[in-house]
Amino acid sequence: MTDSSAYARIPFNEAVPVGNELKYLAEAIQQGHISGNGPFTQRAERLLAQISHSPDVLMTSSCTHALELAARLLDLGPGDEVIVPAYTFVSTAAAFALTGARPIFVDVSPRTLNLDVEAVAAAITARTRAICTVHYAGIAQGVDELASICSRMNIPLVEDNAHGLGGYFNDQALGTFGTLSTMSFHETKNVTCGEGGALGLNATNYVERAEVLREKGTNRNQFLRGQVDKYTWVEIGSSWVPSDMLAAFLVGQLEVFDNIQERRLSIWRSYSDQLSAWSDFNGIRMPYVPEGARHPAHMFYLQFPHLETRSRFIDHMNENGILAVFHYQALNESPIGQSLGGHVGQCPVAERASRTLVRLPLFSSMTSEQVERVIAGALSFKG
Repeated sequence: MTDSSAYARIPFNEAVPVGNELKYLAEAIQQGHISGNGPFTQRAERLLAQISHSPDVLMTSSCTHALELAARLLDLGPGDEVIVPAYTFVSTAAAFALTGARPIFVDVSPRTLNLDVEAVAAAITARTRAICTVHYAGIAQGVDELASICSRMNIPLVEDNAHGLGGYFNDQALGTFGTLSTMSFHETKNVTCGEGGALGLNATNYVERAEVLREKGTNRNQFLRGQVDKYTWVEIGSSWVPSDMLAAFLVGQLEVFDNIQERRLSIWRSYSDQLSAWSDFNGIRMPYVPEGARHPAHMFYLQFPHLETRSRFIDHMNENGILAVFHYQALNESPIGQSLGGHVGQCPVAERASRTLVRLPLFSSMTSEQVERVIAGALSFKG
């Protein structure tokens, strides 16, 4: 065991300004527009449209709110079913459940932890109104097949692309396979403003209504564009617009998106290259990247053979001054998941990942010394 007192602790994540974030934040305050949908929000949306390749992008106050907005746009309600992966954050399912629709938990692929396409096909019923997929770790698998199924059966595909901004599959940007997609700018994401999200609209017929729902159900955007002489309440919506100060911080990040991605990919490759032999020897799975997938290095994870081994590894890294953390708990096993029809044993791959997966520190401001310390800490673990 290394004496961790000799080192500064390596956090799992660190969100720091890397461009003009603080300058733009000050500008937003000085301009006197710090509420939503101001100049920086519009700049951020233009940059996001360029990066994501979605024709229209609306910023929201979180990825959760983007998912809720997507669910509202699809007019979901009681009696409807939405297929979601069991291994994901709660918002992926909760956003649809809020409409009264029932999330249908489907297992994930053991290689990538993305939705198992065959299991999705088997779960579709006459009540299926949407399928929501998550590109786990930003590594896509089967999204083209899901898009084909959805097109053939006239079912909207929603991409929860919280991990995948900047990722591609067969040279097509993640977030553009579905009717709608969502993005996250939480502090743990590749680019951040602390809390924030966005909705990518790949079908233009949803844009006008999305603007209304996001602006408390009013046609304020049409008023600001001079399309109506006053704005009023036209639908029941909510307040899903982020502060322009958050958008200003995000613009600073988006302007150096390529630099952030280059550093993260370098760290990801160092982990992959230097831990490969060790992981094989100890029966530990590392991320699998299918042919055609280009990922944005959102995370680097390890899957251990057993819960006990994972727990020992987390303790070992902690003793070496390194914070390594687990991830999602299978939604079908959760109290709310079971109340919605899920049950233990329903999604064995997701349940196993809940007990065996660990994420290593990965952030763009990591120094080479920190990366080498994480690698050395892992290599000194005896499985």
